[in-house]
Amino acid sequence: MQEWANQLCENRQFGSKMTDSKYFTTTKKGEIFELKAELNSDKKEKKKEAVKKVIASMTVGKDVSALFPDVVNCMQTDNLELKKLVYLYLMNYAKSQPDMAIMAVNTFVKDCEDPNPLIRALAVRTMGCIRVDKITEYLCEPLRKCLKDEDPYVRKTAAVCVAKLHDINAQLVEDQGFLDTLKDLISDSNPMVVANAVAALSEIAESHPNSNLMDLNPQTMNKLLTALNECTEWGQIFILDCLANYTPRDDRESQSICERVTPRLSHANSAVVLSAVKVLMKFMEMLPKDLDYYGTLLKKLAPPLVTLLSAEPELQYVALRNINLIVQRRPEILKHEMKVFFVKYNDPIYVKLEKLDIMIRLASQANIAQVLAELKEYATEVDVDFVRKAVRAIGRCAIKVEQSAERCVSTLLDLIQTKVNYVVQEAIVVIKDIFRKYPNKYESVIATLCENLDSLDEPEARAAMIWIVGEYAERIDNADELLESFLEGFHDESTQVQLQLRTAIVKLFLKKPTETQELVQQVLSLATQDSDNPDLRDRGYIYWRLLSTDPVAAKEVVLAEKPLISEETDLIEPTLLEELICHIGTLASVYHKPPSAFVEGRGQHKRLPGSGGSSESPDAVSAGAANEVAAVIPSQGDLLGDLLNLDLTPPATTGPPPHSGGMQLGAMDLLGGGLDSLMGDESEPPPIPLRSDTPRSPPLPHQSSSSPENSLTELGGDLGGSPAMGAGFGAAPAAMPPAFSAPVSGGLEDLFDLGGGVGMPLGSFCPPKTVWLPAMKAKGLEISGTFVRRAGVIQMEMTITNKAMSVMTGFAIQFNRNSFGLAPAGPLQVLTPLSPNQNIEVSLPLNTVGPVMKMEPLNNLQVAIKNNIDVFYFSCQYPISVLFVEDGKMERQVFLATWKDIANENESQFQIKDCHLNSDTASNKLQTSNIFTIAKRTVDGQDMLYQSMKLTNGIWVLAELKIQAGNPNYTVSLKCRAPEVSQCVFQSYEAVLKN
Repeated sequence: MQEWANQLCENRQFGSKMTDSKYFTTTKKGEIFELKAELNSDKKEKKKEAVKKVIASMTVGKDVSALFPDVVNCMQTDNLELKKLVYLYLMNYAKSQPDMAIMAVNTFVKDCEDPNPLIRALAVRTMGCIRVDKITEYLCEPLRKCLKDEDPYVRKTAAVCVAKLHDINAQLVEDQGFLDTLKDLISDSNPMVVANAVAALSEIAESHPNSNLMDLNPQTMNKLLTALNECTEWGQIFILDCLANYTPRDDRESQSICERVTPRLSHANSAVVLSAVKVLMKFMEMLPKDLDYYGTLLKKLAPPLVTLLSAEPELQYVALRNINLIVQRRPEILKHEMKVFFVKYNDPIYVKLEKLDIMIRLASQANIAQVLAELKEYATEVDVDFVRKAVRAIGRCAIKVEQSAERCVSTLLDLIQTKVNYVVQEAIVVIKDIFRKYPNKYESVIATLCENLDSLDEPEARAAMIWIVGEYAERIDNADELLESFLEGFHDESTQVQLQLRTAIVKLFLKKPTETQELVQQVLSLATQDSDNPDLRDRGYIYWRLLSTDPVAAKEVVLAEKPLISEETDLIEPTLLEELICHIGTLASVYHKPPSAFVEGRGQHKRLPGSGGSSESPDAVSAGAANEVAAVIPSQGDLLGDLLNLDLTPPATTGPPPHSGGMQLGAMDLLGGGLDSLMGDESEPPPIPLRSDTPRSPPLPHQSSSSPENSLTELGGDLGGSPAMGAGFGAAPAAMPPAFSAPVSGGLEDLFDLGGGVGMPLGSFCPPKTVWLPAMKAKGLEISGTFVRRAGVIQMEMTITNKAMSVMTGFAIQFNRNSFGLAPAGPLQVLTPLSPNQNIEVSLPLNTVGPVMKMEPLNNLQVAIKNNIDVFYFSCQYPISVLFVEDGKMERQVFLATWKDIANENESQFQIKDCHLNSDTASNKLQTSNIFTIAKRTVDGQDMLYQSMKLTNGIWVLAELKIQAGNPNYTVSLKCRAPEVSQCVFQSYEAVLKN
């Protein structure tokens, strides 16, 4: 026991001599310490190994920034490998250690003068990659020397460095003149220097789209095409992308460029091939189609595209997405290559679906049998998504190739007999579309479709079946029972099915009223009283009011003949397609979206030659409407809602009034008598557009047979949106131009040799005033007026009369959205109170920067005017001649090219009767309204005037006016890319000439 106590005492004494610091000390100095020691070693190999260790640690994410001074000291070496490693370290850590990075500047400057070109290039490249403002000012002088270095490797590296420096400090690059030096490098003797200079300028130009850095001209193009043959593959891509931004002067230059680019189609790199295809697709727009070379080029484009499909699946997909764009623009390129798009068993699903899409685009009468056999085979595959797409493709074939429709329907019936649920449902959806394309042709299959009613569980298929039953209720004996079976679970159905079911039962009621009255009351009650969906409820009310007020009108609306569906509903909108063609080989062509949709700051839109640009150029004018017509007309909105929420307080400053404001004019029964009294004229109530997702109702029998959707597409470009349902109940019939498809007889080629001067203006045409708002409809306020264009300004001239017993003050005016964006350019100037039985003349200047929406008729204007008594509404029509601008005179060559370019179906002919003017007088009168005579010719005693006019939104209208001596009836032929305006233009012709 004593020994144990002695031992414990000794241990305590020993412990008092030691501390816990032993745990925090070690003989090992640590990794950073060891690396620091090795970096400062005198042995070059040890130093190089240490730098490699540092780079390895940096690569795996370890922080070795503490070694910055030691690594920088290693820069002073002749060993190229060691120098590269040090520069790599500097690039990574310079941003976090900017003050210490300046230590390396002297070495950089010294290395830029090294005898070894590799070291000179390495130094300038590294300095460009160090994104530190303090270093950039030291970079300028070495960079200037390297840009003019005798070695091409140094020059090409310096060219890229300019782009990097511009990204850091754009002003510095411009002040130092590096951009001019970069432009000079395009003339360099070395092709790689040229390629890098082009790449750098393109990069800078993308970030500054309005800088016009790439001044492309024939001389520059020749240098680029020469360098193209000797570049590396990536250099070729840079040059080809630059070539695609050039617009040739004429078809000869376009052909020359195409001939020199065509060899790139056989390159092994798929990116080079796609860039070459992009250039050729763009320049083909300039080539006449009757040119032999045009046909040769089409044949040369097919093999390289087919070859791309033999690559790995990922590359195949990119190639297919680009081919999809190409066949939409020029299907003739691959029309004989259908078999390469047949699906292989081992293709990934994304490749299969893309091939299927292209097959439909290439389907024609010549290959439809082959395509249908393939599609029927695909419909038996195990992949559900692919099978669905295949069944839909059969329906698209039927719609696209009319001769194949019967065979397609037979194939779909065979597939329905398989009783595979998802196949049956897809087949019913596409058969509905076939019925819409070919009415009263294949209705014999309805019985087969009805047999499969119970198996439908997908909303789209159920909605399609309901539409079929409602549309052909008179041919189905038990249609009421079938629809009633859907009605039992009405609230459990999707909105799509509910909307379709309500419409189908209304159709059934109109066809069999005695048998289905209870059914229609039930569905309208469910839609209006028991539903929380505002769309369903509102439309239910409209049907209810329509049926209860005027069943005959309801029948005309609901059972009117429907427009046929278009052949290709999934084509990319033309202006977007043009832009995507200009981006072939990029991410935009894979996404099928413009770069601005997914890359910030890429707002510049590219267009094919002849589709955009200045209105002064022949190229621009030849497609002026296609480009500028986007100003007309966005999707329809709520007309009544707009008028009821107008802010009619006088604006404090001049300019267009605000579109909407906070002034609520009171509730109104939109479905009752309030509608008739709203506009003051019971024959012209405003339409009641519904929400944009409403299924479109067919137009009234007395209205245009063209669908609103088509009209919007033609007039409104890429603005999209769903038109409102119909044009409103009880709307006034729209006068439509007679269609004449015969082209105007020849002789346009002689325009270049014609004279025909135009006399001096006689004074602008001013239509007489008409009463717009009668006093009995507006509590004693009467407004009559007209429209006139003076000195380039549209004026709305009004006579405001007070026929009431009290003084009127506080006048304000506002317009609803209209086809051409007409809006007041300032407040309504009624400066003094208007006493009883007093009138005042007011001239209101207008502009065309207001909100736009297509109206019916096109020149209809809905106006709200307010005074101290109330707010009153009226509609009037302005002569479209007030929209003809003063710069609407085309050059003769442009006129000829544009006339030929516009399709014959866009031509309309009209007769102007009882007009006794000679051609010179007629020309002078028309010029006062900005209808300009381009040329005049006389054939067999008949004068023919060729004329042009341009609307405020950029739509060009071309005309040929035929005047026969002694004949009081004139013929005017109008051609326009937006043919809806032709009727209004004719009316202006008639009014001006007869004035």
